[in-house]
Amino acid sequence: MINKSLIAAAVAGVLLSGVAQAQAARDFINIAGSSTVFPFTSAVAEQFGRGSKFKTPKVESVGTGGGLKLFCQGIGPQHTDIANASRRIKKSEYDDCQKNGVKDIVEVKIGFDGIVMANAKAQPTYSMTRQEVYMALAKQVPDPANPAKLINNPYRTWNQINPKLPNVRIEVLGPPPTSGTRDAFAELMLEKGCEAFPSLKELQKTDERRFRQVCTQIREDGAYVEAGENDNLIVQKLEANPRALGVFGFSFLEENLNKLHGSIIEGKEPTFENIADGSYPVSRSMYVYVKKAHVGVIPGIPEFIAEFTSEKAMGEEGYLADKGLIPLPKTDRARVRKEATGLVTLKM
Repeated sequence: MINKSLIAAAVAGVLLSGVAQAQAARDFINIAGSSTVFPFTSAVAEQFGRGSKFKTPKVESVGTGGGLKLFCQGIGPQHTDIANASRRIKKSEYDDCQKNGVKDIVEVKIGFDGIVMANAKAQPTYSMTRQEVYMALAKQVPDPANPAKLINNPYRTWNQINPKLPNVRIEVLGPPPTSGTRDAFAELMLEKGCEAFPSLKELQKTDERRFRQVCTQIREDGAYVEAGENDNLIVQKLEANPRALGVFGFSFLEENLNKLHGSIIEGKEPTFENIADGSYPVSRSMYVYVKKAHVGVIPGIPEFIAEFTSEKAMGEEGYLADKGLIPLPKTDRARVRKEATGLVTLKM
């Protein structure tokens, strides 16, 4: 015989358990995303944990694409509150957020970073143009005998591209397609190098989609090695393989200047000053994205935003500049601070 009172008690227990779990929302901020932005957000999280009544936020490095995918999965304590991004959110990602109920997103531009190509100090410093980097890494390049025709990349050593470059096998360690650094590298380095060929510049005018495909598709014959989302791992691999070059954010170069030096791109060294004044040609904006629906549910989000956008953090003399972040101009910082702390939402 079925004991109805036992069943009722069991159901009540399940319901009470569910209510308890709902009420026990996280008491810390959960952040995931770009490996390049990771050191900056981690520094703010540590400062925030020490100097406030709130717990230190949890920060994970999963790449820009991975972080925004997690961010856009939905609303609730099982989902992340903030995404780190080393590029602006794509329209497709924004639409994915909207579809999953993540309607109100606060975009916070935190500063600038440069993308560098670096190698071990035991080897010479490279000095290259973006066109030469494209020729080294693209899957297809213009045929030297007939530049209007594309061929599979024939270059095996750097000096085959330019006799002034070292007679060293082309081997570049870099991030995977999920990385914002990879996206920015493709746009700012490879596409710009591609435009140096008149036939490809013309293709850009007539068939933008084909142009992007040709210019950003990286060769798959071992010259480019996907080394994961962890930029520190790329640095370690460059120590073990001094003849290789690595692609990562300027902040990681600055942290490892005792081991590595950055390549000169179109006559400009990757330095704090050159990135700040815009003369270094491969630089980009850094962002964090905040889920407005979690404000007031997960404790400390407005206070964390206020810490991140404060002058002591992202100002010219702020502690993030010591980590390698290139500050926004003063007027831009004031605008970002006002919009971020006011929780102004992004429209795309």
